[in-house]
Amino acid sequence: MSGKKNSRLRPPACRSFSASRIAVVALFAATAALLHAEKFNFSGDMTTMTLAEGGQHALLTGHGRVESQDLRITADSIELFGKDFIYAQCHGNVHVVDARRGLDLTSQDLFYDRDRKIARIRGNAMMADVKNEMVVKGGFIEDRDTEQITIVQIGVRIFKKDIVCRSEFARYQRDKKILELSGMPWVSKGGDVYQAARITINLDTEEISLEGSVQGTLEDKGKSTPDTKGTGASPDAPTSKGAAPDSTPAKGTGSDR
Repeated sequence: MSGKKNSRLRPPACRSFSASRIAVVALFAATAALLHAEKFNFSGDMTTMTLAEGGQHALLTGHGRVESQDLRITADSIELFGKDFIYAQCHGNVHVVDARRGLDLTSQDLFYDRDRKIARIRGNAMMADVKNEMVVKGGFIEDRDTEQITIVQIGVRIFKKDIVCRSEFARYQRDKKILELSGMPWVSKGGDVYQAARITINLDTEEISLEGSVQGTLEDKGKSTPDTKGTGASPDAPTSKGAAPDSTPAKGTGSDR
C-alpha cells in the first residue's frame, strides 16, 4: 500500500492581495498585530496589499480612506508604506480632518508621517484652523504637530476676521498664537495697510510689529491727530505713508473702532 506523506507548506515571505473595500476590512483584522499601537482603519474601492516584515505596503485606489480616533484622510488614491504603515502618500482631492486640533485641510497632494506627526501638503493647499477662526492658503504647507508649528510657502494668503495677510513665507507658532511673515509681506487690518521686510502678528492681541523698510497706509477716520511715530501705525492718523529706519522696528495695532 502506498500513501502520500503529509507536507506542510510554508507561507511565502511576502503576500499580495487585490480586493474590494469589503475584503480590506477582513484583511485589516488579520494584520492588526502588525500595526502601530495607534489603531487606524483604511479602505478603498480597489486595494493592493503587500505584507512583509519591515516593509508593509498598501495602495488604496478610488475613494481611499485612512481613519484613526482623531484623524481622517480621504483622497483619490492613498499609498501606505514603511514599517507598521507609518507613512501615507495621498494624491487627488485630498481632504484631512483633524478633530483633536480643529483643523481642516484640502490639497492635491499630501505626505503624512504618522510617527513624527508631520504633514506636507502641496498644490492649492488650504488649511482652516477652526479653533482660531483662521484660513491659510499657499502652494506648500508643512504642519508639525509635535512642535505646534505650521510653515507656509509660495503665494501665502491668510485670513482671520478683519486681518488679511499676503507674503511668500509664513511661520505660525500655534501654541503662542504668533504669525511671522516675510518675503514681501503685506497686511490689511480694518482698512489700514502695512508693508515691511518682516511682519509679526500676535493673533491673541492683534498687535502688529513691523521690521525693516516700513510703509503704512491708514484709513482716514475724520480726526486730525498726526502720526507722531511716523511708522503708519497710529490708529487716529489720516491716510499717510512713511518709512521707518531698519534699526527701529515699528509696532501698530490697526484701527480703533
